[in-house]
Amino acid sequence: MATLALLRFHRAVRHLDLRPLDILSEVVPAHGLARGMSVFQVQGVRGFQLAASRPRSLGFPASRLFIHCDRFPEEFSIIVTLRVLSVPAQVSPSVLVGLRYGPDKLHFLFWSQEHAGGWQTRVTFPNVSLSDNQWPTLVLAVSGQSFSLTVDCSIPKDVVVETPFPASLSVKRASFYLGNRRRRKGVFTGLLRQLVLLPGADATPRICTTMNLKVATLSVPTVLQDVPTKPASNEVLKYPYETDTKVTLGSRPPCTKQEKMQFWFNASRRGLYLCNGSSWISMLEVKQKLDYVEEYQNLVTNSETMGVEVFTIPKVGLFAATANRYSPPGSAIYKWTEGKFVPYQNIPTYQAQSWKYFTIGKKIFLAVANFEQNDRGQEFSVIYKWNRRKEKFITYQRITTHSARDWEAFVIEGEAFLAVVNHREGNNHNIDSVIYRWNPRTGLFETNQTIPTSGAYDWEFFTIGPYSFLAVANTFNGTSTRIYSHIYIWLSGSFQLFQSILTFGAADWEVFHIGDRVFLAVANSHSYDSGMPVPSNFYAINSSIYELNITAQMFVKFQDLLTYSALDWEFFSVGDDSFLVVANSFDGFTFSVNSIIYRWQGYEGFVAAHHLPTVGCRDWEAFHTAEGSYLLYSSAKEPLSKVLKLKTT
Repeated sequence: MATLALLRFHRAVRHLDLRPLDILSEVVPAHGLARGMSVFQVQGVRGFQLAASRPRSLGFPASRLFIHCDRFPEEFSIIVTLRVLSVPAQVSPSVLVGLRYGPDKLHFLFWSQEHAGGWQTRVTFPNVSLSDNQWPTLVLAVSGQSFSLTVDCSIPKDVVVETPFPASLSVKRASFYLGNRRRRKGVFTGLLRQLVLLPGADATPRICTTMNLKVATLSVPTVLQDVPTKPASNEVLKYPYETDTKVTLGSRPPCTKQEKMQFWFNASRRGLYLCNGSSWISMLEVKQKLDYVEEYQNLVTNSETMGVEVFTIPKVGLFAATANRYSPPGSAIYKWTEGKFVPYQNIPTYQAQSWKYFTIGKKIFLAVANFEQNDRGQEFSVIYKWNRRKEKFITYQRITTHSARDWEAFVIEGEAFLAVVNHREGNNHNIDSVIYRWNPRTGLFETNQTIPTSGAYDWEFFTIGPYSFLAVANTFNGTSTRIYSHIYIWLSGSFQLFQSILTFGAADWEVFHIGDRVFLAVANSHSYDSGMPVPSNFYAINSSIYELNITAQMFVKFQDLLTYSALDWEFFSVGDDSFLVVANSFDGFTFSVNSIIYRWQGYEGFVAAHHLPTVGCRDWEAFHTAEGSYLLYSSAKEPLSKVLKLKTT
C-alpha cells in the first residue's frame, strides 16, 4: 500500500487562509529538485519519480504550511494527480492524516484524539481502478462523517462512517512525508504530478470545470509545468518518451524567456505560433471568417432581462449575470458548464437594469444597478464581493442611488473608481450622477465627484494614450429626448467637459478601436420633443458612429445607421474582421424586430451582414470559449434570452 502524503505523530488547521496548499512544491527547492527526486515525462505530462534509497528524505515540518494555527482544517479536499506503476502495501500506525492506495482500493487514514489515547480510523473506497497507463486525478472531499472520492470527474463515491473527522486535530511538531512506504519498502514507485490540500472547500467543482485535467489543476510545481527546467547538479532531467520540443494546446499561454522556442497551437484559430521570448509569432494560421450565426441556447430567465454581463473568474469559470425585472425572484447568475449556461446563484434585486464585474487587486466584485425601491421603501444599488470559500457573491456595500441604470468601473493612475448613472428622482430627470473612489483604508467606495445628467442611461470609460475619458448617454430632460450627451476628460484630479454631442434618447455608448483609429458609437432610442411636430415614427431613427479626429481634438461623425429604438451596441472581432451588433428593440409597431450585425468594410464603413430575429432586444454581449465564439442577447419583453454561436469558415 503506497502512502502519498503523511503527517507523522511526534506528539502532536483550521487554517484561515483558504488557498490551495501545494505539498509537492514545498518538497521541491525553488531552483531545482530535492535529493531523491527525478522528473519524467510520459504522454506529454511531467511527474516526479522518487528514489527508493531515500524514503525519509522527502519531508518538511507541517508548520511551514500551517503558519498561523496548528490545527488541521475540519473540512478540506485532497487533490492528487499520479501515474501508477506498482502497488505493494505497508502501513505506518503513526500517521495523523494519510492517503494510501492499493490494488482496486483507496484508503484515507486519520488519527482521532477525541478520547484518551486516540486511535487511527480508516475510510476505504473499494473498486477504485487506477490505470497504469494514464494520469488519473483524484479528489477526496472530507466533511464531518462524510467522505467523497471523485476519480477523473466521474460519479463520486460517497462513504459515511461513524467516527467523524476530528474538529480539532493538532499538527504541532508534526511533519509531512511524501510517498513513504516504511523503511523496508522504500517509496512510492509511480509518478506524482499534483498533491494539493484545499482547506475549507470541496475542490470537485474547480477540478471538473473541464475534462482536460492537465489544464484544470489547482497547483503544480514549476518544475513540472510546461517550461524548460534546469535540473539540480546531481540530477538529470529525463524525457524517456518524448523530445524537448513541446507544443502547448488550449488558451494563450505565457510567452517569456522560459518559453522561448516553444510552440503553441491555437485549435480555435487553427494557428501554430512560436514564442520568441516576449510574444507569439505566427508560423501558420488559417484566418477565420464569420459565415453565419446559429441559435445555440435558449436561456430561460427569472423574468424579463434588462441587461446582461458576461465575465470570467480566474480558476473558477465563465459566468453570465442577468439583470431581471421583477423581485421576487430577483436576478440570476449562470455558469458556463459543459458548453451551456446553467443556473448558479440567485440574488435579490429590484427591477435591476445592469450588472458590472470588476476587480481591485485580488478582490472580485459585481455591482447591480437597481431601478426601484425595495420592500421597505429604501432605494439603493448593491456591490457584491466574491467569497472564495463559499464560491458565491455576498453583499459588500450598499449605495444610495436614484433609479440607477448603469455602473462603470475603471482605474486612473492606479486608483479605482466606480460611476453610477442616476436616471431620475421622482419625476425629475435632471439630477446628478455620481463617481465614487475606492478608499483602500476603509475598503469602501466614497463619493469623489458628481456630474449633472438628464435621464441618463449609460457611462462609457475609455483611454486614448495617456488621457482618460468618460462619456454619458443622456436620454430625456423632462420635455425632449433631443438633448446633448457629453464626453468628459480627466484633468487635475476630476472629470471636465471635453465635448458635447447631440443625441436622441441616447441609451448606450460603445468605444472601439480598428487599427490605430478610435470610434465611438451611440445608440439612439427615440426622437421626442414636446415643442416639435410629431414625427411619423418616434423609433425609426439614425444611430451614429463618431471617429476621433486627432488634429481637431474631437470626435466627428463618421457614419449614420438606421436603427429601431436602439438600446445597445457591441463590438467584436472574428479573425481579421471587425463587427458591430445593434440591439433594435421596437420599430413603433412590434417588439419582434431584427437586430443587425454590421461588418467593417474600410472605406465603406459598416455594412449590414446578418439580420438576427430578436424580441425586445435590450443588451448584447460577445464572449469566447475554447469551443468557439458566441453572442448573448437579453430580452426586455419575455423571460427568455438567447445564446447565438458564430459559425466560421
